Amino acid sequence: MNFALFRRHAVKAAAGLFLLSGILFVNPGESLAASKGAEVQTRSSYMVTIAAPSVEVHLSANEHSRSVGQVKRGQTYEVLSNQGNGWVKISTGSGEGYIKTSGKASLVEKNRETVDLSARQRRQTVEFALQFVGGTYVFGGVDPNNGVDCSGFTRYILQNTASISLPHSSKGQSNYGTEVSEEEMQPGDLIFFQGTYNTSGASHVGIYVGNGMMIHCGDPISYANINTSYWQQHFYTFGRLP
Repeated sequence: MNFALFRRHAVKAAAGLFLLSGILFVNPGESLAASKGAEVQTRSSYMVTIAAPSVEVHLSANEHSRSVGQVKRGQTYEVLSNQGNGWVKISTGSGEGYIKTSGKASLVEKNRETVDLSARQRRQTVEFALQFVGGTYVFGGVDPNNGVDCSGFTRYILQNTASISLPHSSKGQSNYGTEVSEEEMQPGDLIFFQGTYNTSGASHVGIYVGNGMMIHCGDPISYANINTSYWQQHFYTFGRLP
């Protein structure tokens, strides 16, 4: 029997039972689902289509203001803002101006979806890391498929998902990127701890997965609740890489 493989599957099963029984506060999968939903954002915008033979474009939202041109029937323009009382500010291509739409033009709402590539990268980083839950701890190890330590784990994950090269030490990795607050933390950020063994500065590192949870290479690779007394006692800093 492959005992290393058996151990990995056993730890994964145990983690699932802990999650179901409420010993861990939240299933990291819920965080991933939420972050995946946040990747695609829908933005609403308005277009105006001219119905009258021609409509005056004014310098301000007032029929007595100076005319800066005309728009013609069938033409469509982007609405920059709704001024109320039937007035909208439009972009004409050559400039901006105000038109009175009442009885002269119709407004159409258009939805546009945009993808937050940064959020997608973060989710993919966490998803890639989660496949190694149950992996073996090996001091100095660099590959979670064969055994790895904490900084070797984060180094491997970020190299393979974001093409970020990090040093093979928690202290060295803590000097990269930008420090962020707990409120600013997002899945894929690194979380560092001190005093987990006798060394100065950061002595341990994990990957934040959301909702107060991290994945890290302890012994074995596993989920951990960063709000427990042990991790709070040893907390050092949060870090965000480019």
